Amino acid sequence: MGRGMSVEMSPQHLHALLEELLACARKAGADSADALGDWNISQQASLRLRALEGVQRSESLSLGLRVMLGKRQASVASAKADAADFPRLAERAVAMARLAPEDPWCGLADEALLARQSEELELDDGFEPSEALLHERAREAEEAALSVAGVTNSEGATAGWSRGYCALATSNGFARGYAESEHALSCSVVAEKGGDKERDYAYSVCCHFQDLDAPAAIGRESAERAVRRLGARKPQGGRLPVIYDERVASGLPGHFAQAISAASVARGTSFLGEHLHQRVFADGIDIVDDPFRRRGLASRPFDDEGVGGAMRSVVEKGVLTCWLADSASARQLGIASTGHAVRSAAEPSSPAPSNLYVRCGQYSLAELMSDISQGLYVTELIGHGVNPVTGDYSRGAAGFWVENGEATFPVHELTVAGNLKDMFRHMTAADDLRFRNSVNAPSLRIEGMTIAGL
Repeated sequence: MGRGMSVEMSPQHLHALLEELLACARKAGADSADALGDWNISQQASLRLRALEGVQRSESLSLGLRVMLGKRQASVASAKADAADFPRLAERAVAMARLAPEDPWCGLADEALLARQSEELELDDGFEPSEALLHERAREAEEAALSVAGVTNSEGATAGWSRGYCALATSNGFARGYAESEHALSCSVVAEKGGDKERDYAYSVCCHFQDLDAPAAIGRESAERAVRRLGARKPQGGRLPVIYDERVASGLPGHFAQAISAASVARGTSFLGEHLHQRVFADGIDIVDDPFRRRGLASRPFDDEGVGGAMRSVVEKGVLTCWLADSASARQLGIASTGHAVRSAAEPSSPAPSNLYVRCGQYSLAELMSDISQGLYVTELIGHGVNPVTGDYSRGAAGFWVENGEATFPVHELTVAGNLKDMFRHMTAADDLRFRNSVNAPSLRIEGMTIAGL
């Protein structure tokens, strides 16, 4: 049976703490302030080769107070629910703000943009699995993986959950919060043949326990992926088509999200900074950001400044339509916040996407591959070789060589390189989108990338 949040940190208690923080900030001399609170409880069970490796359970609280004195601001954080300490915390924040340099863009969110209506997003299923259930699900996943021929070792299976409550209160009258839960299961194994060893993994993460993939399916997927990689070679490279498997394709819209951050644009550090309302992708590409997706891993009724978001088509038929902005970056660019502020307890906000995804295209993965005489099907990426200022892109890769329209033998120790501007303009989307993370994409084909051995 699941059980509710502890009495010691109910939503009501957390909201009361934030209001007390704001009262202390006003008393200490702040012109305006906001307080952010996040309470979380989590547990996971891990096993390897059928033996329980450990069970971890944690409960955490973070409280953040941001104060403004004119155009100066400062933030402080605490992990203690001790209201007796709040006057000292607020006084320290105000003292820091007095010494801070002026920031012409700082300040609370525009009151007209604050989220006043509730969205039913189904982010919390209210279920907390028992330790025994977590252990059993991890065991079932690993058992299914170990039963696949060719699998000789396990790196382990882990099942876990977390539940929490996030709340925000501001000195201009905003006070709201929301609960959220997350359930996860993963498995990683090693396959071997003739001294050649390969590892691979599979996982599932969802807000609701009932939406998780079955443990046996996760175990089999991790094993079959590992076995399929045995006998990898290093082919000759060249400028060829590259297909990113849907499991790794999300990295490309992830780089795009960084480039359309209003903060990056304002600093002049985005390779797309001069391309608003211009075609930056192929005609068939549409990209959506949706904070209100039901049971979405990055869904939220409001951002970390209290601003209500909206479902946005950030790319329509290849054309970039908007930036993602928090209040400060919006003021810099002379636009309105788009409700994309994300912050930690001790830091000011910065823009970040919610549920960002590339819409499905009209082709299956097989159809996307069918006319490729030679190319690469990427199933794993290594490293982070992306220059956000120029768009230059170079990543280590492994996967399968494509010949005559089919994935043939496994390959590894390769690099794929290009420039994101060119890659986006020569992109085709498949129809196999799955919502695995906060940023998602179907399999993506990119024309004319440079493939070389490491």
